[in-house]
Amino acid sequence: MKKYQPTTPSRRQMSVVTYKDVLSTDTPHKALTKSRQRLVGRNNQGRITVRHKGGGHKRAFREIDFKLNKINIPAKVETIEYDPNRSGFIALVVYADGARAYILAPKSLPVGAKIIFSETAEVTPGNRLPLSKIPVGTFVYNVELKPQGGAKLVRSAGAFAEVLASDAGQTSLKMPSSEIRKVSEKAWASIGAVSNDEHRLANWGKAGRSRWKGIRPTVRGSAMNPVDHPYGGGEGRQGRGTRRPKTAWGKITGGTKTRRPKKYSNPSIVARRKKKGKK
Repeated sequence: MKKYQPTTPSRRQMSVVTYKDVLSTDTPHKALTKSRQRLVGRNNQGRITVRHKGGGHKRAFREIDFKLNKINIPAKVETIEYDPNRSGFIALVVYADGARAYILAPKSLPVGAKIIFSETAEVTPGNRLPLSKIPVGTFVYNVELKPQGGAKLVRSAGAFAEVLASDAGQTSLKMPSSEIRKVSEKAWASIGAVSNDEHRLANWGKAGRSRWKGIRPTVRGSAMNPVDHPYGGGEGRQGRGTRRPKTAWGKITGGTKTRRPKKYSNPSIVARRKKKGKK
């Protein structure tokens, strides 16, 4: 992490990841980039449907390969790059057949490393295997929910899941949230943990950096008028004034279960995630 001298009030707390120690280039592979209009929280009528989004620096969209279906074809890492659309770093790999693709880079994957997606691959960072072939205790990321469905789980910076057991065609994984869930042992996963684990330590230092990232301000409900929020109104500073915490639309939040009772993945969850503040 890089910390700045307090030359201004915003610099006093600011810290950033030292990208130059990890990244090998600052120019993306043009053939794998494209422009994309960001919806910034609006629907097809232009109305805000998700608050606190908008603006931000212009981005080029990198086409990341989450299918990872180049089986038994060795690949070599050409570059490690920054992607403004995700928290982890990405790696440009060239396969033995000449094809190039961006993949989500694991931690400690150097430029020039050889990787392969195969049922007989070694259990080393970057390689990809079916969960049935991965030993217990191994850290994995880019996990499929269904065989050949593409990587869906464990994709953010520093994240990893731990293989706990395999039985009856299912593999138990301990997720980053501490939830334990079962996934088909025929699903594939990549070995290692997602790169840029220092991402969570960065202090943006000022509101302007949030705006660069496309994040608009969040206003407290108690600072609004009664017409805008259940907490609004009152003379001077006031408490929320309601027995239970609520959203701006009056929906109760604290202590209320929000998961659908008949959600399709309920049978797959062995143990729920631990709540904050509870051991």
